[in-house]
Amino acid sequence: MADDSIAVVDLDRCQPDRCNYECANFCPPNRTGKECIVTREERHGDEVPYAGGPDQVSISEEICLGETCGICVVKCPFDALEIINLPQELDEHPTHRYGENSFALYGLPAPQEGRVTGILGPNGIGKTTAVHVLAGEITPNLGRFDDEPDWEEVFETYRGTALQDYLEDLREGSLTVARKPQYVDRIPDQFDGVTRELLAGVDERGVADDIVERLEIGPVVDQPIETLSGGELQRVAIAACLVRDADFYFLDEITPYLDIGQRVTAARLVQELSAEGRSMLVVEHDLAVLDLLADALHVGYGEPGVFGVVTGPKSTKAGINEYLEGYLENENMRIRPGSIEFEEHAPRTVTRGDVLVEYPALTKSYGEGEFTLEVDAGTIHRNEVLGIVGPNGIGKSTFAKLLAGRLEPDEGSVAFDSASEGDLEISYKPQYVEIDQPMRVDAFLRSITDDFGSSYWTTEIAQPLQLERIFEQDLPDLSGGERQRVAIAACLSTEADLYLLDEPSAHLDVEQRVLATRAIRRYTENHDKTAMVIDHDIYMIDLLSDRLQVFEGTPAEYGHAGEPMSMRGGMNAFLANLDVTFRRDERTGRPRINKPGSQKDREQKQAGEYYYAPTEEE
Repeated sequence: MADDSIAVVDLDRCQPDRCNYECANFCPPNRTGKECIVTREERHGDEVPYAGGPDQVSISEEICLGETCGICVVKCPFDALEIINLPQELDEHPTHRYGENSFALYGLPAPQEGRVTGILGPNGIGKTTAVHVLAGEITPNLGRFDDEPDWEEVFETYRGTALQDYLEDLREGSLTVARKPQYVDRIPDQFDGVTRELLAGVDERGVADDIVERLEIGPVVDQPIETLSGGELQRVAIAACLVRDADFYFLDEITPYLDIGQRVTAARLVQELSAEGRSMLVVEHDLAVLDLLADALHVGYGEPGVFGVVTGPKSTKAGINEYLEGYLENENMRIRPGSIEFEEHAPRTVTRGDVLVEYPALTKSYGEGEFTLEVDAGTIHRNEVLGIVGPNGIGKSTFAKLLAGRLEPDEGSVAFDSASEGDLEISYKPQYVEIDQPMRVDAFLRSITDDFGSSYWTTEIAQPLQLERIFEQDLPDLSGGERQRVAIAACLSTEADLYLLDEPSAHLDVEQRVLATRAIRRYTENHDKTAMVIDHDIYMIDLLSDRLQVFEGTPAEYGHAGEPMSMRGGMNAFLANLDVTFRRDERTGRPRINKPGSQKDREQKQAGEYYYAPTEEE
């Protein structure tokens, strides 16, 4: 194979018991007598190294003709093979490779003392691998998985760079690190006890009480870890990391399960710790939060599951803008065919008289002393996307269930427009996706819609949600992001008048969120449908919504939902509660959080414009 190509076998997809080894039979080098594609047993004998079974295939990267051939990739019935040309600018050897025909990472971010360094990139390109290396949990093998180098060779590779001193100090134990894991739902498997015990065991700085108060997790400190919700686990994990007394802190995704207010609080805690001279490295998909807290940014790109590249440091503004535009200037590298654009004009106008749902004031209580939701009377228009924002535990999902008919209100009732024929049909994607039926993805979606596989369904739903590569996977085996995309597809594939999607951005990376947003928006526009979207990602709400409904109150006690209003009115009311102002980036049009106390922040608060200054069109 050419030096700038890589071959990867997805061992979860490679199913030799269900194929005839089409990849090997049609491989041109194989047909000339060379052993390019053979079984792992044939390649290595009785003891197959690395992961994978003896009957799964092994590709010789020395013999393979590279991406210019690609016959095996096309012939494999399970999409298990990838032959990719690497960017010519890459170093000859990767930083780390997991094994034969496995994922390879090129480059590492350089932690900067006393600063917050961010990493931005899609899922599956090695961001977490980089964190594990820098936290001392993985020794970089420089791509030599069959003959691992010693540390002296690693130091020599990075000689003359900031990483040399860092790795040497890490190896010698002269610096300490603290890491917040990516998947907080696994914490109960590793700790058996109450929250207070967990935090007390790691509170090396004596600040646990203050951070518990700031993160508002006081009500759960005496609860067993296994009883906590996703949002509570996330805040406990952040607290457990930040109370440590370390030189470097690594935080792998701090926003999943958190509402916008909690995200801003977590970001401010990270900034304050950095201001004390601590060094922070944060992996994050929420661009607004990353923009707020990072002093510098590394961009990750590549082919998910095949290879990943981490760029050198950039300014946060330049890094996010280049990532959105799909072109890295210093590297002269296009990482995406097109750019991600944000509209700078007012949302589309919806006719006031064209009503789909009209509901009176509603009340729902879960019992005396329990949570109560009060909803102001309002209307939902035809052919609009209504964004819904507010803190966790404030009643947003309860309201969705009331509209979907899954809950009955204590007072009031939902009334449908008289022009509707019969009951309003509602398709609902819940907040927590649980699709554990023992069936494949394609069979599941085929059971929902007769349009499965049609050109319009493929173009409008399957391709934007990147479903085709997971059609043959079983539902219980899907990752959180894969389940989310399947659930969105199932919701949009159901014929309905109103589509309710509760937190569709959860577990998705930046590009997947934008693609999901476009799929929802395009579907509603092309089919004259109405959607209600509950989400905490300001970028998704900004791209998607025509109007906004704001929830406020006291989480877990009382919630109040105002009537739907204009995006500007709604965002101004919502952001004022958070004491946060946004502006539009002059280059990309994306929303950006103003630095607290900055001149722009003070000017907008004085003018009462929290949601960026209006244009002449507005």
